[in-house]
Order: sequence, then structure tokens, then C-alpha cells
Amino acid sequence: MKLDRLLGILTILLQNDRITAPELAERFEVNRRTIGRDIDALCQAGIPVVTQQGIGGGISIAEGFKLDKSVLTTDELSGIIAALKGIGSVSEQSQFERTLDKFRVGDNAVVSLAEPVVIDLSSHYKGQLTEKIEQIKRAIRERRLLAFDYFYEKGEMHRRIEPYVAIFQWAAWYVFGFCLERQDFRMFKLTRLWNLELCDEGYTPRDIPPEKRDFGRLPFEEEIKLRALFDPSVKYQLIDAYEPDCFIETEDGLLLELDFANTGYVVSWLLGFGGKVRVLEPASIREALQEAARDILKHYE
Repeated sequence: MKLDRLLGILTILLQNDRITAPELAERFEVNRRTIGRDIDALCQAGIPVVTQQGIGGGISIAEGFKLDKSVLTTDELSGIIAALKGIGSVSEQSQFERTLDKFRVGDNAVVSLAEPVVIDLSSHYKGQLTEKIEQIKRAIRERRLLAFDYFYEKGEMHRRIEPYVAIFQWAAWYVFGFCLERQDFRMFKLTRLWNLELCDEGYTPRDIPPEKRDFGRLPFEEEIKLRALFDPSVKYQLIDAYEPDCFIETEDGLLLELDFANTGYVVSWLLGFGGKVRVLEPASIREALQEAARDILKHYE
């Protein structure tokens, strides 16, 4: 976008005593004529840009010009930069770097970019994840349908959706949209979503009902009220997953009472505790664990 490029050029000029038009053109992946028009636009906006021809020449900001940095506090800027670094872990690196450049102003940086907080939103297959997110963002901008194959506990299905937003939640990435097959809003986990295709067919955005904006309950259709007793030796694992107040210490063990929304997830999570958990309710989870245990035993009998 032109505005984004203008802000980037202004920031670079504030960082450097002088820079050439070819350098700016290469940095922003445009031609020299576009850079020339951008410089004219900055001058018209009241920015004192000076151009010098010949050897040692270039483009610079008039001496004495200062950028007002009082709009945001240092803490606010630090939070923005930490968030940008997190998004940068799943974004194209060049775009991420150009955005961060806007927070550097020569040696007197607005705020240190070496933040003590590290947010990494990627996974072990970062390349595919970044590509999926970029496709989803493009589909949302251009209002185009997305088609993909989706794998879940009941098997495999092909879906077409109207995409509305990419969401990072529950330590994973999802896409939220209107599923044409289900005729309802759904969320799909990106690690289970493959063969993603940006369709030529467009769509008109729908109004999202308020109850559908509660993304925490959209991916699943079940409601499971779990009551289980855990051995005290796994206390740290419960705290790691659901905070210190998630259970009650009793004579029989650690009593956990939580609501879940997916049988497959609950069963796999409980199996990770081996014999150090006993499910009290519901009966459906007890039966699912028994069946899983029988299947495991078959491999070792």
C-alpha cells in the first residue's frame, strides 16, 4: 500500500543521513519513478525532504527535523513490538522487517527492539503454516472461497468455506469461516487442514451472530463435564495445563471438575496420565478409555 510505503520511506530517512533512490526502490520492490512520486508526496505533506544529485548525493531529511514520538509510551511500544515479533514468526520475513523498521530512528531508538519477551507462534512445520496463513489472509482480503481437505477423529472430509479470520488459540492456529456444507460458522485447525486452494468463486460477507463470536466454543459440538481423581504426583501437570485452582485436594487424590468440548481430546489427554487418573464421570469417557486400553493391550498380548 502507498501509505505503508510512505511511512517506511520516512522512517528510513530518519534513520540515515542520506540514501539513494535506487536503494529505496530495491528495498520496497518498486521502480525509481514510484520512489520519485513518493518523495513528492512526502514534500507535499510538509516533510522537508532534500534531494542532491551527483556523486555523494541522495535523498535526506532536512537537518533539525524531528518526529514526534509522544503518541505512544515506551511500554505501549514494547508491547506492540513483542506482538509484531510474534506475528513475524508466521509471516513473510521481509514484511515483518519493514514493519519493525518504523520503530527505529537512528541511534536514538524509540524503544529497544531486543525485547525480553519472545513470542513464537510457529510450529515445527513453519513453512507450510506461513503459506496457509498467507493464503487465508489473501482469501479474506479478496472475499474468495477456500477449499481444503480436513482430517479429524471421524475421518476425512472436503470443505469449502467463506473465510473471515485466522485465529491463534489453544496453542494452535485456526481459520474461522462459514462452512457451505454445514451451512453454519465453524473453525478448522490448520494442522489438520491440507490441500488448501484459493477458489475463483467469491462471496458476500455475512453478519456473524454475537454467539458465534465466542471462538472458544466454536470448533467442537460436544459438551463434556469431566470429574476425575488424579494421583498427587501429577499435580504439576494439572497446574501446567489448567492453573493451580483447577482441582481440589481430597483424601482420595486431586479432584478435577472441568468442562471439555471434544471426546477425542479428553481421552488422549487422560491416557497421558496412565494409571494415575480415575474418571468418575461421565460414563462415556470411562467407556472410551476402556476401549482405548483394550486396543493398546492387543498390540502387546
